Amino acid sequence: MRIISGYYKGRKLDLPKNLTLRPTTDMAKESLFNILRNLVDFDDIDTLDLFSGTGSISYELVSRGAKSVLAVESNGLQVRYIESVIQRLEMENMRILRMDVFQFFKTSKRSFDLIFADPPYDMLELDSIPDLIFEHQLLNAEGVFVLEHPKHSSFTEHTNFFEHRNYGSVNFTFFKNKEDLAK
Repeated sequence: MRIISGYYKGRKLDLPKNLTLRPTTDMAKESLFNILRNLVDFDDIDTLDLFSGTGSISYELVSRGAKSVLAVESNGLQVRYIESVIQRLEMENMRILRMDVFQFFKTSKRSFDLIFADPPYDMLELDSIPDLIFEHQLLNAEGVFVLEHPKHSSFTEHTNFFEHRNYGSVNFTFFKNKEDLAK
């Protein structure tokens, strides 16, 4: 896994052999950040990475200058890996929280400018994630929420739908607050 752009550009991160994950591909990640570059100013945003897995998206956000990055992951092995990367690269504006994402929805008092979620593709609750983001008011005004999901899931009819992009087996759906969609 590598960091594509920004301060840590080109930095390769070796993943432990015992992680059983599906990290976002470099091509999809690069395409995602090309889109986001036109939607947000990375230097001035608070970000949230849900189901952070290896932390790949979080590292890109830190590397591109995000003001703060909060990664939420429930798997202890993955949390320890992310903690080791944060420490090794001295990422002072990134935190990892070991917690179930659905519990985080219920307890978080913060809101964010950019939220990224990459849940397991076979997660039964996957389709409920956009509703929970907006129900718990986790997205700031003019913020962007990005959900990575399999091709069989569609969110084009969602009230907060903004845009959909497909990169092979990787699908990104973008959401905004209703007020921002009307602008």
